[in-house]
Amino acid sequence: MFIGWDWATDTHDVTVMDAWGKRIDRWELAHTEEGFAKTLARLGKHGAPADLPVAIETTRGLAVDRLLAAGHPVVPVHPNAFHAMRPRWGASKAKTDAGDSMKLADYLRTDGHLLPRLKPTEQATMDLQALTRTRADHVEARVAAVNRLAALLDEHWPGGKVMFASLDSDIALAFLERYPTPGSAAKLTPGRLEAWCKRRGYSGRKSGGTLMEHMRSAPAAASRVSAQIVEQLIRIQVQLVRSIRMTIAALDKAIADAVASHPYAPLFATMPRIGTINLAKVIGEIGPILERAQSCEQLIAEAGVVPVTRASGKSRSVAFRFATNRRARLALTQFADNSRHGSDWAAKIYNDARARKKRHPHATRILARSWLRVMWACWRNGTCYDPAVHQANSKINMTADTPLMP
Repeated sequence: MFIGWDWATDTHDVTVMDAWGKRIDRWELAHTEEGFAKTLARLGKHGAPADLPVAIETTRGLAVDRLLAAGHPVVPVHPNAFHAMRPRWGASKAKTDAGDSMKLADYLRTDGHLLPRLKPTEQATMDLQALTRTRADHVEARVAAVNRLAALLDEHWPGGKVMFASLDSDIALAFLERYPTPGSAAKLTPGRLEAWCKRRGYSGRKSGGTLMEHMRSAPAAASRVSAQIVEQLIRIQVQLVRSIRMTIAALDKAIADAVASHPYAPLFATMPRIGTINLAKVIGEIGPILERAQSCEQLIAEAGVVPVTRASGKSRSVAFRFATNRRARLALTQFADNSRHGSDWAAKIYNDARARKKRHPHATRILARSWLRVMWACWRNGTCYDPAVHQANSKINMTADTPLMP
């Protein structure tokens, strides 16, 4: 039996087809707990879940999670690939929910052996992935909040912006909270400013006189907003930046705890300059690909660090891979770029690529490709990273692709 699942926001359409292309069953379900429960029970009447693969036009979401949890093999079909196949069912390319579920089931019946199947990812890996992705969102929000604070200072108090750039981040926020307007800082003297900074642990790179001189030399703002409103705006923005910093700190602690108990962490923790956060990103984003990859070359392709070659007749082109897991590529290339500062082996690969006139991003991807071969070897054999073993002659033994890690 083959199942086609056309998913949507409020309703889904399911078709069951046998091996000869005959429609056995078809129904529509609501996006509710009752709808999913009845659908899974109805599918169970057609056989064991493991024998009922489901084709669906997505790789994630509630429907995919429920199907995987029930034990159904899930075959994701890219919408573009499915659209290109529509002429086989009619020249008009007509589209209905019931028709799409039937077409998906038929596509699975005829071409399913060529399509990859999703496998449930390790729970610890999914937890780590969720934490690191949330942290990335909060870091992005912090950057936006800091930029907005800088824009407010530039518009209403350029001298405060100079202090914000001159002091350490925690002290700068405390300064703006204490002195949010030019009027509130009017009575400051170099001695009082230096003493205030020292009480808050300022590194002392600049003296109080130098800081005051920089602040006083900044141009005066021509803002027509009242001082009371400016004070309120800046203090609120400072509170926002501080609150986001607190959430990032809490996420950092949660990530550190999750990494410490993850089974993959010991394999990669000794890699040069990987760090706790970057290690968590690599495990969370590369880990799911490692678990489903059948070979190292598949791992490299899915991580997006190998170009796409297109050859037809006399034409041949090698282009950047746009269709890939962008989060995985970003986590990997961040680690690769850091690693070249702590490993002579990594630095040589990067420098050799630069010597061949490769741009920095391209050279980083070349280095990331080498690191993926190392990661695959560690994961396949269940051994921790060892420079003496995994960097011998800059080659990794790729003869056996059967992983030994669970």
